[in-house]
Amino acid sequence: MSNINQRQIQKLLQKLSPQQIQMIKLLELPAVQLEQRIKQEIEENPVLEEDITEEKDEEENQPKEISMEEYLKEDDTPSYKYHANNYSKDDERRPVYLTRGRTLHEYLEEQLGYKTLTPREQTIATYLVGSIDDDGYLRRDLESISDDIAFSMGLETSREELEHLLGIIHELEPAGVGARTLQECLLLQLDASSASTTKAGRLARKILSSYFDEFTKKHYEKLMNRLGVSEEDFRAAIEEIVHLSPKPGNLYNEGGNEASPYIIPDFILDYQNGQFQLSLNSYNVPEVKVNRRYVEMIRDMVGKDGAAVGGENKEALQFVKNKIDSAKWFISAIKQRHDTLMHTMQEILNYQREYFVDGDQSKLRPMILKDIADRTGLDVSTISRVVNSKYIQTHFGIIPLKQLFSEAMQTDSGEEVSSYEIKNILTECVESEDKRKPMTDEVLMDILNSRGYHIARRTVAKYREMLGIPVARLRKQI
Repeated sequence: MSNINQRQIQKLLQKLSPQQIQMIKLLELPAVQLEQRIKQEIEENPVLEEDITEEKDEEENQPKEISMEEYLKEDDTPSYKYHANNYSKDDERRPVYLTRGRTLHEYLEEQLGYKTLTPREQTIATYLVGSIDDDGYLRRDLESISDDIAFSMGLETSREELEHLLGIIHELEPAGVGARTLQECLLLQLDASSASTTKAGRLARKILSSYFDEFTKKHYEKLMNRLGVSEEDFRAAIEEIVHLSPKPGNLYNEGGNEASPYIIPDFILDYQNGQFQLSLNSYNVPEVKVNRRYVEMIRDMVGKDGAAVGGENKEALQFVKNKIDSAKWFISAIKQRHDTLMHTMQEILNYQREYFVDGDQSKLRPMILKDIADRTGLDVSTISRVVNSKYIQTHFGIIPLKQLFSEAMQTDSGEEVSSYEIKNILTECVESEDKRKPMTDEVLMDILNSRGYHIARRTVAKYREMLGIPVARLRKQI
């Protein structure tokens, strides 16, 4: 017979409330998404409204205190707390630089309009264009696209029809758009260029179409032997290939940067006469307030004498009360977001003051999330959420906050330097290397060690990959 022992164990578990979760989500939102989130809340809560008037003294219009617990006294909330102000009345509206033009997909659809297509073909071709990613590739197989078209549009298509329409898309600009592989992309660009009829262009096409694997692995000596061409002719063909773009979507760049998504900075930093002025960007972020009519509605429902209500009136009263509570909390959460972001950014500014003077990356101090967490008294996870997807507009450009953080490396003298310094040295070494004999990670490690930076080969490889620099074998040129 077994004994069943029962014990009562008390555990302290931290569980986030729904409001805390909402606050965390608000912290993570960049400026452009905050605008959308506020508008969504206004739509969902009729008590919350956009404040389109100048802020003014509302004390004259305050409803008289009435009973219904402490709530009907409006819990003595000062009127200024009914507004989510993101800037003071002394702040100037600084210009925020945004770019926006036609997207790649809009540009492709516009070109389709000039093609002789039946309404059915136009519909299917437009769907194909919509399946092209931002790099310009069609990465989904045609069978899946055919199934989607049948499901969403009720149109039966064959692979042959899709191939035909994709061939028409391949004629559009930028050259190479709609390709399914890198090889197809480069061949489409080469065929569309004036070099396609030259000796170098024809050799380049042969390399891409018949020896693509050897080309990507840079087995150049083997290729020259197989093709039976001179080094001079081979170099000319390779020159034609390297001028092609592996991401044709990037070739569409109307007006400078208009094909890119919006970048709306979350912070604006002015630097004049040796002084910094930091502000939170309020571009397009609606000011919100509690609609006072709903507070008046509660007073009318309760009655001037504050008598208790019952039945339907009681339910309606509770409904309006809940909505006002929700609106008050949302306004408070927006203000808390503002304070947390400003407090964090101010400490980052204090920490990296020398860098913000002129944007010289060599002046970036080693800085990790914990450094700012310790300075602000906030949790590391909170700092991470503030930094994530946020940008600051400075007099030397718009900078992602993540770019300001880097690990610390120690030199022979014991001095701590930013990993940016290591990356700069790696970049300089690769740019100045003999492309016929590019430096391996071991050689780069030896160079850094000789300059006083103790760094392992695997760390060199990590930084090289972060910089987007291929391994030595793939950097080799003839």
